[in-house]
Amino acid sequence: MVHNGEGPGAAASRLTGRAAARERPLSGSLSEVALDGGPVVVVKRADAPGAVAAEVAGLRWLAAADTVRLPAVRGHDTRWLVLDRVPAGRPGPEAAVRFGRALARLHAAGAPAFGSPPPGGPEDAYIGLAPLRNVPGADWPAWYAEHRVLPYLRRAADDGTLDRDEAGVLDRVCERLPRLAGPAEPPARLHGDLWHGNVLWGTDGHVRLIDPAAHGGHRETDLAMLQLFGCPHLERVLDGYRAATPLADGWRDRVGLHQLFPLLVHAVLFGRGYAEQALAVARRILAP
Repeated sequence: MVHNGEGPGAAASRLTGRAAARERPLSGSLSEVALDGGPVVVVKRADAPGAVAAEVAGLRWLAAADTVRLPAVRGHDTRWLVLDRVPAGRPGPEAAVRFGRALARLHAAGAPAFGSPPPGGPEDAYIGLAPLRNVPGADWPAWYAEHRVLPYLRRAADDGTLDRDEAGVLDRVCERLPRLAGPAEPPARLHGDLWHGNVLWGTDGHVRLIDPAAHGGHRETDLAMLQLFGCPHLERVLDGYRAATPLADGWRDRVGLHQLFPLLVHAVLFGRGYAEQALAVARRILAP
């Protein structure tokens, strides 16, 4: 049921059964609410159809692997999501190594197929504010081109963010994906939107992940997105990861290939600057 005009405090109270003592807005869609006699929670409003269902399914699927930590879901409906607040700590090298090891174990928990949604999650989900279709496929290069690169490339071209010649450069990368993709890997259990803003460093020395766009994919995609916008102690994260599960030869050479997807998503959402970054990456990939 949609409760029109309801604010985050009232939503938190209704969904948890505890009165809201006070609330503090964090952004346009995010608030912090102290529950009477209970914990402090984060209340998130999502107006896009199916967005809360997709996020809850993703959080639960990732948590089921019992590897990387995630905030507990306290309650939700079609519009509101109530999560435990993560007390913010400082990034540290030991926490980074622990995170890398846990992320490797999360990926190793696997998925039924590339593109498979979390159990109970909708096929039509979101990455940030952009639509994300989770359509299963058996072959990673073909699936990545069809469902992760081309939809956003076509949208950017239709919007005029990329011209026809520029779109052709990215098309050529898709055509060469079978030769560029590296050794075949089984589907990994991905967070799916692993930029550093979704990595919270807790006061207890452990990382929590938030805002997943979870699906079955290639594990190098999560790692490439982690590198795209920077991450504290990144090399220590990667050290921990590789100590738990080695990466295939040539993985550093494929980082740009995996970054094309988030760069094109950003081009659709935020415009020309990200389109130019995607083009620069594509041209490097195609360079002899």
